[in-house]
Amino acid sequence: MAVPDGAVRVALLGCGVVGTEVARLLLTQGDDLAARVGARLELVGIAVRDASVPRDPVVDPALLTTDAEDLVTRADVVVEVMGGIEPARGLLLRAIASGAAVVTANKALLGADGPTLYAAADAAGVDVYFEAAVAGAIPLVRPVRESLAGDRVTRVLGIVNGTTNYVLDQMTTTGLDLDQAVKQAQELGYAEANPTADVEGYDAAAKAAILASLAFHTRVAVDDVHREGILAVTAEDVAWAQRTGHVIKLLAIAELARPAAADEGTAEGRGGEDAGRRGVVVRVHPALVPLDHPLAGVHGAFNAVFVEAESAGELMFYGRGAGGAPTASAVLGDVVTVARHRVTGGKGPVESSYAELPVHGVGEARTRYQVLLRVEDRPGVLAQVAQAFAARGVSIEAVRQGVAAAGDDGAQADILVVTHQARDAALSATVADIAGLPVVRSVMSVLRVEGA
Repeated sequence: MAVPDGAVRVALLGCGVVGTEVARLLLTQGDDLAARVGARLELVGIAVRDASVPRDPVVDPALLTTDAEDLVTRADVVVEVMGGIEPARGLLLRAIASGAAVVTANKALLGADGPTLYAAADAAGVDVYFEAAVAGAIPLVRPVRESLAGDRVTRVLGIVNGTTNYVLDQMTTTGLDLDQAVKQAQELGYAEANPTADVEGYDAAAKAAILASLAFHTRVAVDDVHREGILAVTAEDVAWAQRTGHVIKLLAIAELARPAAADEGTAEGRGGEDAGRRGVVVRVHPALVPLDHPLAGVHGAFNAVFVEAESAGELMFYGRGAGGAPTASAVLGDVVTVARHRVTGGKGPVESSYAELPVHGVGEARTRYQVLLRVEDRPGVLAQVAQAFAARGVSIEAVRQGVAAAGDDGAQADILVVTHQARDAALSATVADIAGLPVVRSVMSVLRVEGA
């Protein structure tokens, strides 16, 4: 659809850290952006809750409005950086109904109800772009959605939350405990005053749902994602990780998987693609990563994601995953793209959910466990532990024993057990069995091992 007055009207919803940077780029780089789009980008308004709040001088007060519903009907492109589910969802649906293209950085909304936006945009013939919703400045959504459209993605694995990566990195490199590292992250602006969304894995789970939906052409909601945060990670876990040549990272993993029944020699489990059985498993949890794996070297608040595809092989995307300027960079990239579509005609790719693969629970994932046990220090204990693993068909790769010590009820020792790969359901059941053994005082820690 050609732009009749020679300018593309842009409305901005939200004027926080990211919104201010988006406004700055629109207002200070007008000539460059016009050259890339083929028309000028005119910022027609910025919706805020309170127009009287002092703001960066780059933001002209005359642009501020508290009437977001009116603003979105006056724009060709609506940029949403306000966050949250409502009123963001209602405003974007109103913008789409008015014929506006949408650019959003709202991973919570897309993870919870992205299909509603995609369907509305498809019906209206407008774009929905969301590069900034997953990994800040890292160009990840577009490569998965467009560059790899002719390939078959089999796995996505990576660090998609900069706050938790900073916290775990500080625990590893400086010896801080988790609470101290979180407080430091807050002081540096990496973590919010309420860090729940980060440390409990909600932010990463929303991003994992978006990536899984794109990678596997299947609708994956955030509720489909198995989620574990980092609150249970202790200094002792970090120390054992270092002793065994690992580092702890909060990973988002989405992969093709086949349920156990399909491997049992049934008609469904034999041969080819087994489309009726194959599905997707999506999970977020702390994991041990070997020191020689590239993800182990991702420090501070940086993000990194591996995408594995049948033809392209293994691709790695690395960069700043959060912050005003990096996120604004991704937002503006989307704005330029959708604005160019308005000027020259055409439209970007629509939602691809043709595969409709089932989303399996985490029990169907294949992984390895590292289990730290406190046990009675006497002969025969290790044999009982090994028998519990064998009873579930889980083989042991390595066993390490810590220093024996005297407890209130006799001598005790710490044993670290690392398994070979098995289904998560079998591994989890084994840990439950072991916890019930009379010789086991406690299961002190359970961490998955990935990237080996």
